[in-house]
Amino acid sequence: MAKVSRRTAEDLTGRRFGRLTVIRQLENRNNRTRWLCRCDCGNEKDVAARDLKAGKVKSCGCLRREGNRKKMDISGQHFGRLTALYPTDRRDSHGVVYWVCRCDCGNQTEVPASNLVNGTCKSCGCLKKENQDKIQDRLHHIDGTCVEFLEKRKKRKDNKSGFRGVYQGKNGRYRVSIGFRGKRIYLGMYDDFENAVEARLEAEKNIYGEFLELYHEWEKKSSDDPEWARRHPFSVSVPVPK
Repeated sequence: MAKVSRRTAEDLTGRRFGRLTVIRQLENRNNRTRWLCRCDCGNEKDVAARDLKAGKVKSCGCLRREGNRKKMDISGQHFGRLTALYPTDRRDSHGVVYWVCRCDCGNQTEVPASNLVNGTCKSCGCLKKENQDKIQDRLHHIDGTCVEFLEKRKKRKDNKSGFRGVYQGKNGRYRVSIGFRGKRIYLGMYDDFENAVEARLEAEKNIYGEFLELYHEWEKKSSDDPEWARRHPFSVSVPVPK
C-alpha cells in the first residue's frame, strides 16, 4: 500500500511529462512523493513529483542517450587502424556507446566511442600483437636465457619482501631462488632479510654475471668473424648452486 504524506499529493496519474506517462504513485522516499512512469520507449522509471513538474526528468534516460549518440557521430572516421561503421545499442558502465569498427586487417570489433576518440584503442588487437612480436624479435635468447632480461633486471614488487627472488613465508623466514635457463634454482632459507638478499646477489654475480661476460666476449668475436661464430655457436657451462 502506497504511503501518502500528510498533505494530499497532487494526483499526476495519466499526465505526460516529455516522454513519460505517469502510471501510479509509489511509496515516498526522503519525504518526496514518487511516481512510477512509463517511457515512450517502453521502460519504466521511478521519478520524484517535483522533478517531473520542473521538467528535470523527461524520459527513462533514452532521450539523453539519443542526444549523446547524435552529438558523437563518428561514422566513417578513422582511429588508428579502425574505421567506425555504426553505433550499437550496447553501452559501457559509463553509458558510452559501442561502435562497430572495421580494422585495416579486415576484422570487425566493437569499441566504446570514448576509447576511439581518446586513442586508447587503435586496432582490433592486431597492432598489439605485432608490437609484441617486434619486441620478441629484438630480444636475444641465448641458451634458453634472455640477455636483455639479465641486463635490465629490477627489484620485484610482486612479493612480500620487495626484492627479486626473495620470498617471505608465513613463518617469517625468507626463501631465496633464482631463475636460469628456464629453471628455478633453490638457494636456501634465511631468517634475516639482509642475508637472503646477499645470497641472491651472490648467485646473480656468479650465474648471471659470468653468463653475460662470456656471452659478450663471444658476441664481439662473432661480429669480427661470422664464420668462426657459425662453427662455434655460443655454449657455456656456468656454475649453478646445487
